[in-house]
Amino acid sequence: MCVRCDRITDAPVVVAEVHQNSGPGFNVYACLECAPGFPPVPDVLELFGGPCEDGRERGEREE
Repeated sequence: MCVRCDRITDAPVVVAEVHQNSGPGFNVYACLECAPGFPPVPDVLELFGGPCEDGRERGEREE
């Protein structure tokens, strides 16, 4: 079922991933017509990867 228009669809598109502290998370779906109105789902590895703002790698300590 589409999260925006509440219609049942045969071609659902994942528009969000909800993570839970306890138990499994779930996906949020939209129909093909409503899906372009949602921002793209971020890649988890991109959220936490790469250097920090000060140029150090994440987890690297200052001496």
